[in-house]
Amino acid sequence: MASSGASKNSKKANLLDPHSIKHTLDESVTELVKSKGYPEDVRLSNLRLIIGAVIIGIALLAQFYNKKFPENRNFLIGCIISYVAFNLLLHFISYTKEKNAILFTYPPADSFSSTGLIVSSKLPRFDDMYTLTIASADPKSISANKTVHLTKSVTKWFTKDGELVEGLFWKDVERLIDDYNNDRKSK
Repeated sequence: MASSGASKNSKKANLLDPHSIKHTLDESVTELVKSKGYPEDVRLSNLRLIIGAVIIGIALLAQFYNKKFPENRNFLIGCIISYVAFNLLLHFISYTKEKNAILFTYPPADSFSSTGLIVSSKLPRFDDMYTLTIASADPKSISANKTVHLTKSVTKWFTKDGELVEGLFWKDVERLIDDYNNDRKSK
């Protein structure tokens, strides 16, 4: 009975689907970083949601405007231009700020650091090498640490049934966080 409860809590991925593997690993990284005392910074996500709501509002205005086509031509042109401009802004934010980021954080409450983390990951198509990167949210800050990377085959963290061996994975991620914080114990 105890093993069935443990299997319910275990994370499973479809080993034939790299997106499923990456999602499972990213979710686990997010849990671990938050458990280490780094509160999540959702400002960028909220900004993207607001811009998305504005885009939807523009589309609804264009669709349900009181006047019929020849009379509302200038209004529709304004809506189309606004729609395109806000979509370009949304893509610009994704391209320049988010990149491969899976988590933005604030610094821990008990920390002297004034900068949080940007945790990003990559799992290239048709490849088994997962790369996890931890960088400072403000690289120009005096309290920013050097960016650290971990690249390892996903086969090291999953069983043949697709279950994530969280203990092994978390050890590697904790070591990476310690490397970032320069707290890694010398052997």
